[in-house]
Amino acid sequence: MKRRTLLGAALAGAVVTPALASGTARAADPGPSLTLTGTTTLDTQAIYFVSYDGLVNNNAFQKNGLLTHKGHQYAAWYTADRGAVVGRRALGAGTWSTLKVGHTLRYNDSHNVISMGISKVDGRLHLNMDSHSDGFTYVKSVAGLVDDPAGLSWTASRFGAPQSTLDGLALTSQFTYPQFVSTPEGRLQLSYRVAVSGNGRNALAEYDGSAWTNLGEWSSSTGTYTSEHGSSTARNMYLHGIDYDRAGRLHSFFTWREQNGAVMCSGGGITNHDTGYVYSDDRGRTWRNSAGTVVGTTGGSDKVAVTDSGLVIDPLNPDHSLMNQESQFTDSAGLPHAIISYVPGRFGQCTTNYVADRTANGRAFHVRRNASGSWQKTEIPVPLNSSQRTKLILDKYDNAYAIFPFCRIAGASKASGYSDWAILYDGVGAGLNAFGEVVIDETRVAQDNFLSIMYQEKSSGTTPSALRNLNFRLPA
Repeated sequence: MKRRTLLGAALAGAVVTPALASGTARAADPGPSLTLTGTTTLDTQAIYFVSYDGLVNNNAFQKNGLLTHKGHQYAAWYTADRGAVVGRRALGAGTWSTLKVGHTLRYNDSHNVISMGISKVDGRLHLNMDSHSDGFTYVKSVAGLVDDPAGLSWTASRFGAPQSTLDGLALTSQFTYPQFVSTPEGRLQLSYRVAVSGNGRNALAEYDGSAWTNLGEWSSSTGTYTSEHGSSTARNMYLHGIDYDRAGRLHSFFTWREQNGAVMCSGGGITNHDTGYVYSDDRGRTWRNSAGTVVGTTGGSDKVAVTDSGLVIDPLNPDHSLMNQESQFTDSAGLPHAIISYVPGRFGQCTTNYVADRTANGRAFHVRRNASGSWQKTEIPVPLNSSQRTKLILDKYDNAYAIFPFCRIAGASKASGYSDWAILYDGVGAGLNAFGEVVIDETRVAQDNFLSIMYQEKSSGTTPSALRNLNFRLPA
């Protein structure tokens, strides 16, 4: 099959050298570094069960399980008795104040995470939770709660009753992957998937301070994808994230997952293929590829589809156990960066056991757009030793940090063109006993120059374990 791509096939396994890297940081800019400032405990007995190789309190695709606003940090999780809890602490404080929001986790399904968002237009905290291709539960606080933490007590009475709609707006009976994102104007958007894995569509809703509006679906599940093994006519787009940069552009990296396993070399693999990228300059109403061509309209008949040209920035067939929903971040210039991971071709051209092959031979790659508009890619020389996801942040100097499973953290400097990746912190060696994937406070990095991580300790069966918050100061 012939498809236009913006990154040459030869680059698929390449390592970018400094000579090819984008820009050069000022000589005075420091490189990446981490200063551990301490750990707090959110819950000594958080719910623990493993499903889909993950934990419901620490799935890396949560947006947001941990966030910061006006000097206070917020976290959400499920306790040992399955109750949904929200915690708050002043930055730097060692203890969390917690409250229950009146909802009980229904199933032992790690997809059913709690995601938080803040509508800056009215100072409310919003929660969407407990969904996997079915209904969701939604809770929101009173207006002004997060804007006046000193004046408004942190009590359950500050939150409304749990709802099965967004204040009366019913979205879909097959809802998954809530992700909140604040617009530059202070509105709050909710990204979610309609329908099911392998045959779903991405959609957006928006809260303006008075009501929710369903903006509609923007990706398509239809069209024919053909690999060297077979074809598929249904799929879904898995987002690596959805984020506004400082100028108000909305960015999203993604991968496709096909419904038909015939596209794979082996039934033990996974049908994810290709890394794609789209952006929006009108708050998610229309979507463009890297070249600026409109490829989809939210709520319209023309949606972003696998057959659209110019979407793929890093081509990869379904034979390498490419991870979905990995991570992305934008730098100070509004340039998008992402982490992707898969089993490189040097370990073979056909993965036959998704978990085992990724654990044995999986590698993460840093993909980014440079100032000239070209896409570059660097392999991070750190074995995954896990089938799970890696997170990405950039500090104020645009140094990059990859947060691997088990709280292993590597960094690379902008000055080197992101060629000098090295381990900065080893959570395994530090004895954290972290289960695997971690949750990152993406909002805190810019607010007070900290990397803040939520992780859960490894347990067995359904024995509850401690949920903790690890904090590092980034370069000043």
